[in-house]
Amino acid sequence: MKTILKLLVLAVMFTGVNSYAIEGNEDFRLHVIKNEGKQISFSLNKVKAAKVSIYEKDGTLIYFEKIKGTEDGILRTFSLEEFPEGDYLIVVENENKKLTHEISVTDKNTTLSTTAISEVYKNNLDEKNTSVASR
Repeated sequence: MKTILKLLVLAVMFTGVNSYAIEGNEDFRLHVIKNEGKQISFSLNKVKAAKVSIYEKDGTLIYFEKIKGTEDGILRTFSLEEFPEGDYLIVVENENKKLTHEISVTDKNTTLSTTAISEVYKNNLDEKNTSVASR
């Protein structure tokens, strides 16, 4: 009976660990973890490096950072306490893809859109790899 109970406890523990994983591990996708007060947190699974830019709606760059992650990915929290009320764009990109999400800052909180408003796949072909075979 004790063995069955121990196995059951282990099974529940592993289920909890697996359910914490964010879906979409295979693709470059920004996952919103929380919007709390004037802080936003997000993760990029399986991404080792990315560039993050924040723009005003008129296209003015107000923040840029190159982020390095681990084998598991990148976890990042931004405090937007000093940002005036308004809408902003956050652009996250790696060598293959560029994502744009919207950030809305109000007097009391900040919201990061969970769905990208733009996803652009980059063409990584250089001139050496563009030959075409014909018969």
